[in-house]
Amino acid sequence: MSSSVCCRVASFAVKCTSLNRVGFRVSTLNYYSSKSTVSEDVNKPKAIRIYTRTGDKGMSSTYSGERRPKDDVIFEALGSTDELTCTIGLAREFSEDAKHTFSDKLEQVQCLLQDVGSHIATPRTALSETKLKRTEFSIDNVVELENWIDMYTDQLPPLRNFIVPSGGKTSTALHLARSVCRRAERRVIPLARDGEVDNAVVQYLNRLSDFLFTLARYAAKLEKKEETIYRKVQPHKQK
Repeated sequence: MSSSVCCRVASFAVKCTSLNRVGFRVSTLNYYSSKSTVSEDVNKPKAIRIYTRTGDKGMSSTYSGERRPKDDVIFEALGSTDELTCTIGLAREFSEDAKHTFSDKLEQVQCLLQDVGSHIATPRTALSETKLKRTEFSIDNVVELENWIDMYTDQLPPLRNFIVPSGGKTSTALHLARSVCRRAERRVIPLARDGEVDNAVVQYLNRLSDFLFTLARYAAKLEKKEETIYRKVQPHKQK
């Protein structure tokens, strides 16, 4: 992991644990400080306990402290972005096995999806200006994705047909991540419509699916794997 990414994750962890609030959960990162197991050595950082039992009755907390059912639209969106991060992680492992240089970009995307999670977990209708400020998501992240898409598109032959997920393990895993990304976008849109999520997050997920599609084609090209072209299948006639 690059030093810049380590700094991002470490900074996020420090911010979360400093809030001293039980039950704050963002995607797969669970930071519980007030009920954490604390070392007797005050110079050592607090140990973070994975379970708190606060969700045993089907409720969980947003970053703003609001308790909601676990099947609330916010947690549906968080779950989808979590799944997206996992599928990108799988694609990244395949890309590293193949020695692709774009693996670092997938790692950066995974970290930014944690930022997306913290944004979703803090409804923009919350009253805490400090928490709203801390979980802002910059439109600059969208612009960077667009630059990456243009860069890789320039290295690909024009797309003249529909293709189905194929082109090797890396490419197919990226197509899987793309489809999960589309679902995450669909889960976030109702929150944006209600003013609980900034539109920059919707734009990022929308552009991310385009990036993953482009990267899937690029991976197939690098690995010299043939992409499967869609063809209309005719039913076999019975003799």
